[in-house]
This record gives sequence, structure tokens and C-alpha cells, in this order.
Amino acid sequence: MAAIFPNLFSITSRTLPILLSLPFHTTSFHLYASMSSTSPVFKRAKIDGLPTSTKTIGTHSGTFQADEALGCWMLRQTPTYRNSPVVRSRDPAVLDTCDIVIDVGGVYDHEKLRYDHHQRDYDEKFTPKQNKDGTTSERCTKLSASGLVYRHYGKEVIKQYYPDLTEEMLNLAYEKMYNSFCEAIDAIDTGVEPIPGGLDPPVSLVYRDSTGLSARVSRCNPRWNEVDATTNQPPNSDERFEIASQMCGDDFMSVLSKIVEADLPARSIVEQAVNDRYECDASGEIIKLPSGGLPWKSEVYELEHQYKIEPLIKYVLYTDQAGMWRIQCVSVEGKAFENRLGLPKEWRGVRDQDLEKIAGIEGCTFCHAAGFIGGNKSYEGALEMARVALKKGGE
Repeated sequence: MAAIFPNLFSITSRTLPILLSLPFHTTSFHLYASMSSTSPVFKRAKIDGLPTSTKTIGTHSGTFQADEALGCWMLRQTPTYRNSPVVRSRDPAVLDTCDIVIDVGGVYDHEKLRYDHHQRDYDEKFTPKQNKDGTTSERCTKLSASGLVYRHYGKEVIKQYYPDLTEEMLNLAYEKMYNSFCEAIDAIDTGVEPIPGGLDPPVSLVYRDSTGLSARVSRCNPRWNEVDATTNQPPNSDERFEIASQMCGDDFMSVLSKIVEADLPARSIVEQAVNDRYECDASGEIIKLPSGGLPWKSEVYELEHQYKIEPLIKYVLYTDQAGMWRIQCVSVEGKAFENRLGLPKEWRGVRDQDLEKIAGIEGCTFCHAAGFIGGNKSYEGALEMARVALKKGGE
């Protein structure tokens, strides 16, 4: 490929005939590469070489939770507290010797570097959430210790790892990171139920998930009857805390790297597709992307809010790695499996020629039994599937 296209991201009059002669999925890749070249690319910086700080971080002893474990990890990513020792105590005299204290002490005062959230009159929350109608609403949860640390030091942490972020991109990453990661830690620590009360009829969880970060951190605490096989003594709680804190950091960086290295570069491509939606179809409810590999779901929601889009986008068209065109439903915002408009019921679970006959559309390859995604051999066929699905209205 490099021999054919010395500059992978340019398509000229000389190379276009060669490009058009390639298999469709190869062509799709080059078109995607061309679009990707206009998107920002951010690489993670290495901060291992930063000098270790002599300042101390204080937090409470005893059973630990994800909020102070994450808060300590975030502080340790900043130059001021880089790899600082953590002192775990509930003795005020000991905590007074610490340079910064989180999750204990009964005081929230940024100037004094004290960040507790257990005070009776405490009511600190993150910036209001943007609604799809352009209004804002108050957050569901108060800030825990990690939320307070993120409020004051979050941008500094992000900037340490991604120094090339513009101010606009930094603010966007900061907001996304809270929405997709930090808010859940706050809500779990402060006792906010995932399902609001007062619903009629009452709604309860049909299953419980114990794989989340807060649950995994909780399991790092020594069990009541646990004995170390080597020392025949209870495990060292401070050592377990360090394991939990690093676990929090690993999860934080996993989410942050996706946001900065994948979501932000994809945003400009999705934004262009959203702005061009009426060129794709007169309804304005279908958009076309160059590839399904780029993350688009959260970007669609955010762009709909930003541009106050109405009607909402129902279907996204893109190619898969084999060159097949996919039609995928946009899910209801905030829901994992409920679609804004599912594919027609008579299509679901049907494939190839049988689906072509039922849908009356050439090139159909499949429709998932749940009705959230389908395929066609051509873009025109996928677009027609979307148009027919819109007319049928999810019947």
C-alpha cells in the first residue's frame, strides 16, 4: 500500500483511478484515513521521570473506599504531590502534620488544602449537567473526596498526561471524564441509588453488578477473618490501600486515554456527519460515517445538545472491516439497550435473500434479532433500509 500511496492520507487525480480499482473495504479504509488526517491526534506523555515530592498526603485509616483511593492517586500525578507518601490516620494531631488531607477531618477548604465531604452542611456538587434541550440540571450526587480532588486538580492531572490539549479540548475531556467515570464514584460513595425513588409503579434492579471499580476496591480491604499465609498475621491494610489506589489509577487512565485518544479525534468527524445529515437524507434523522470503528454514540448525544437538533438522529450508517455497510440504531440517551427507533420487527433475525424479499431492498445481509443493527452490501441499500425503517416507525 505504501508503494501505491506514498502519502497515505492524500488522494490525487493520479492516485484516484488506482484507489477506485481496489476492493471496497480498502477504499473505505483510505477514505477514512483521509478524514482522520484532519482530526487532532494526542499522544500520552510519560511522567515517570518527574521527581518524587517530599510532601505528605493524609487520609483516614481503617476500611478504605474508592473515593480516597482515587483521590490520592490523582494527587500523586501532579508535580506538587508526585508519588507523595500517604499517611492513613484518624488522629487530628497526625493529620495536622500532613501537607494535604482528603476524606477526613470534617473540613472542606481549598486554601487550607483540606478536602472532606462528611460535614452536616456540606452540599458541594460538580458543574450542572447539560440537558438535550439546552438547559442545565443539578447533579444527582454531592462530591466525594475524589470529586473534590478532581474539581481542583483534575485538569492538571489530564494536562500532565496530555500536554498538547488545547483549552477547549481540555475542558471537553474534563467534563467527559467526570460524566463517564468520576460521577459514579461520587454517587456510590455518597449513597445515591442508581434508580430514583418514588416511581409508580416501583422499579427495582433485575440484576446487580459487582464488577465496578468501587466494588473491586472494597474487596481489596482485608476480610474480617483473613490471615496472611506467610506471616500468619492479618494483611497490612496500608499495603492493600496502595493496591486499591493503583487500581483506581489504572481505571482512570483507561477511561481518560479512550476519551482523549479516541473520542476527541472522532468528534470532528461525527460533527461533520451531523452537520451534513440533510445531505444524507431529507429527514435529517440519518447520518453517514466513514467507518464504524470510531466512537460515535456519546458524540451524537453531545452534538444534539450543542446544536439543539430536532428531530433526533435515529440511524447511523457506516462500513465494517469487511466493507459491508451497517445500519445501527441510536439508543435512547441514558439507556443501554432501548433504541430510539428499532428496525422493523419483520426484519429481525432474518438474513440474506429472505431479508431482501421481506424488506424489498436489494443487497440486504442481515438484521439482528434485537432489531438494533442490520447490514447491506451497498451504501445505497443501507440508506434505503434506514428510510424504510423510518417510514415504518419501528413496527
